[in-house]
Amino acid sequence: MTGQQAGPRVVDRAQWRTERVQLLELEKSLTRARDVLNRMRRELPAVRVAQPYEFTGPGGTSTLLDLFEGRRQLIVQHVMFGPGWRQACAGCAFQADSLGHLAHLHARDTTFAAVSRAPYPELAAFRKRMGWEFPWYSSAGSTFNYDFGVSLDERVAPIDWNYRTAPELRQAGLGAIADAEELPGVSVFLRAGPPGEEHVLHTYSTYARGVEPLLGTYALLDLTPLGRGEGWDGMPSVGAGREWIRLHDEYATADGISCEHTFDGQGLEH
Repeated sequence: MTGQQAGPRVVDRAQWRTERVQLLELEKSLTRARDVLNRMRRELPAVRVAQPYEFTGPGGTSTLLDLFEGRRQLIVQHVMFGPGWRQACAGCAFQADSLGHLAHLHARDTTFAAVSRAPYPELAAFRKRMGWEFPWYSSAGSTFNYDFGVSLDERVAPIDWNYRTAPELRQAGLGAIADAEELPGVSVFLRAGPPGEEHVLHTYSTYARGVEPLLGTYALLDLTPLGRGEGWDGMPSVGAGREWIRLHDEYATADGISCEHTFDGQGLEH
């Protein structure tokens, strides 16, 4: 590994155990901090969604309420796949690949769905190629993506990505984001009200590195001495370097990345 991190220090077992126990204390404190964060997230107030929105899926046209499939909670992954694109963003596909079996969510009264602006036939074809089984809907023709800050066009809606306006993004050195067509994110909704009078509440949305908890591959790589292999924060670069993420059926090819977004620590702070 010339020019890269050669690997961890090598010590005897007693020294390793001492340092591991020290790290364990920090891990425990961060776990407790995560518990506090999760509780605060659950205690956030909600906003009533003012319009039903319409999506196209395998069964035709559906409303946002339909996407719940009768369950109480809905998690939406905003997948970067705009009209005319050949395929989804590799980073968003990487996130989708990390999704576990949906039965575990369903057992907790929660539905997962992906939403993109590309026409539904393009989504269905790419979903088949990737082998995904989760529901994926097209929001083409609605302002859903714009209203939830993942499709950016000031002619349609004011830019408000990761709770920053376009001028705020540019002032922070994130002008490329303000000029982007599509960006990733995750939104959470709650079904409320008695039968016949049900409505949808928006409870949470996160962007940038806020989606990292959904990235199971990163969670595994973070346990290793070489980390994510993206060349930042002391990690070595592997494969194509920092932007090594590809569609899972493209790692053996020399093709480039299908979008510029990666979930790294450089330029996409939470």
